Amino acid sequence: MTDIATLQQTAVTFRDERNWKQFHHFKEMLLSLGLEVSEFSELFQWKTDEEIRDLSTTDLQEQLGDELSDILYWILLFAEDLNINLDSAFHQKMAKNRKKYPIETAKNSRKKYSAQ
Repeated sequence: MTDIATLQQTAVTFRDERNWKQFHHFKEMLLSLGLEVSEFSELFQWKTDEEIRDLSTTDLQEQLGDELSDILYWILLFAEDLNINLDSAFHQKMAKNRKKYPIETAKNSRKKYSAQ
C-alpha cells in the first residue's frame, strides 16, 4: 500500500516536472476537478446498477479507475497548495462523522444526522 503522502508527492512531482504550477490557479484547479467528476459520472450514464457492478465483462473498471485517479490527482494538489494534511484531515472528519452518525441511530438508515 502507498500512503497518502507518497501519492501527493507523486502528483506534485508530475506537475512540477512539466512546470504546470504556473497554470494551476485555484479556480482552474477547481474547474478541472469538476470536469473529472463529470467524466466519472458520465461512465454511469445510461447503465443499470447490474451493468456497473459487472465490471469483469467490460473495460469499465479501468475507465472508472482512470477517472477516480484524475479526481484524486486534483485533490492531492489542492491539499499540497493549501497546506492540508489529508491523512490527518480525513481522520478528523471521520471522527466528526462518527459523532454525527452513531451506529445505534444511523445503522440501516439513510436519514441525515439532523433528521434522526
